[in-house]
Amino acid sequence: MLIHVRHRTRYTYDRPVQSMIQALRLSPRNHEGQYVRRWQIDLDQDGTLRPGEDSFGNVLHMLSLDGPLSSLCITVEGEVEMLDTNGIVRGALEKFPAELYLRETPLTQADAAIVEFAEGIAGKAGSNKLKILHGLLGAIHADIVFDTQQTDTATTAADAFRMKQGVCQDLSHVFIAAARHLGIPARYVGGYLMRSDDNIHQEAGHAWCEAYIEGLGWVGFDPANGICPTEAHIRVAAGLDYLGASPIRGARLGGLAERMEVQVTVADSYPQELAQQLHWAKPIDAIQQASQQFQA
Repeated sequence: MLIHVRHRTRYTYDRPVQSMIQALRLSPRNHEGQYVRRWQIDLDQDGTLRPGEDSFGNVLHMLSLDGPLSSLCITVEGEVEMLDTNGIVRGALEKFPAELYLRETPLTQADAAIVEFAEGIAGKAGSNKLKILHGLLGAIHADIVFDTQQTDTATTAADAFRMKQGVCQDLSHVFIAAARHLGIPARYVGGYLMRSDDNIHQEAGHAWCEAYIEGLGWVGFDPANGICPTEAHIRVAAGLDYLGASPIRGARLGGLAERMEVQVTVADSYPQELAQQLHWAKPIDAIQQASQQFQA
């Protein structure tokens, strides 16, 4: 399956920004079942974009700009060839042993309620870790209502579990907290999802998680949809939690209040208005070529 993505993030500021630096985790890597055919990053302001990778092996572009800037628009656009691997992740760059992903973070700390929930699932599933993880997946999907109005990027797993509401980020944090409490390494994954309802226009990217099972390796779980990732899931970045895999993080000098608008389009063919805007200079963009040196 060939999936086309356009992800546009626009910032506007009350007063001009004097300078800015941002870390962009917006570029997917190749691994089994995922091949990046074309990918590029475009800016509407002059800046310096340096390709590299972060400590988890994600493609990382460091963006620095000098002001004055009253606005900034970052657009990523590309094509990724996807194959279904039954949720199993093979061939991804792994810089740490799986045990690192047992490490608790403030966003994924298991409180007493999550501990009780996790142990209840494990008690029913027995010692089979795959069965335990599927039990967590089904229960979190059934118990927590998807709601974009109740949480934000600072919401913890404990808060989302208590409210029984949240977005894909929150459901993933709850899954990770429960799995780690049970001694199963788990990590957060950010990327894109081509929806099955043919709604190609979305307000944000997608998030799910992966858990490590001895003898099988890393396996993906998408609590927001109650499924393991399919060929419709484009994997972009992974980390201990959202902060380690966030698409854009940074700091600025000046600007006062900031407003952000995000538009994401994920489709198996470009809508006409997007096709007219494609302007690939080469089969693989220069930025992607620079990033490929970090694949080894």
